[in-house]
Amino acid sequence: MAKPPLKTCVLIPAYNEEKRVGAVVREVLEYCPDVIVVDDGSPDGTDKVAAEAGAIVLEHVHNQGKGAALQTGFDYAREHGYDLAITLDADGQHAPSDIPAFLQAYERTHSPVLVGNRMGDVAAMPRLRRFVNRFMSDLLSRVMGQHVPDSQCGFRLYHRSAFPEGPYDAHSQRYAAESEILLRLALEGRKIGAVTIQTIYGDEKSKVRPLADTLRFFRMLRRFKKIKKEILAR
Repeated sequence: MAKPPLKTCVLIPAYNEEKRVGAVVREVLEYCPDVIVVDDGSPDGTDKVAAEAGAIVLEHVHNQGKGAALQTGFDYAREHGYDLAITLDADGQHAPSDIPAFLQAYERTHSPVLVGNRMGDVAAMPRLRRFVNRFMSDLLSRVMGQHVPDSQCGFRLYHRSAFPEGPYDAHSQRYAAESEILLRLALEGRKIGAVTIQTIYGDEKSKVRPLADTLRFFRMLRRFKKIKKEILAR
């Protein structure tokens, strides 16, 4: 007897993305019927545009950062019985057409976490972003004890057994949260896989701040020993 298909959703954290989120949601719907947008306290019309495009919209009253938005999405996915959650950004830098590649890779490997890898084709990636991504990925890989070629990529697939539970340290609530998620999973002995994806950079203004987010990343790494003790004490 064939196994029933795994219940899958796509989680999209969004902040002030009314110009792009509608198109992203509509394209994602071509590959997955359940799209959940977490509007992280946007003062613009992100929530309305996402809902009109066909997404389930969860809202934060105040901006809390990407990590908090992702956690709200994971909590919803867990409560509603999803087996897999795919995360991608609302700004158009992740191609929804790569979603099947994640699902196919999961079927082959059953890795509880798959992270998109843009580093095979970096010609379109801004030079500073390329340097920061490589540096932080190499450093985090050494700390985790396993190689993740593009640890800063937010296009990922998580099995429900690996859905993060939080809470995060205040310094990790924003973009560093995605690094902390990988660190915690690695400390639990989870194998983290990679999926080659497209590298897309247009005229959108990134919300990533290389210097500030790198500092948050190092603060998070300083907590490594504390996090490790917490994991080993379970």
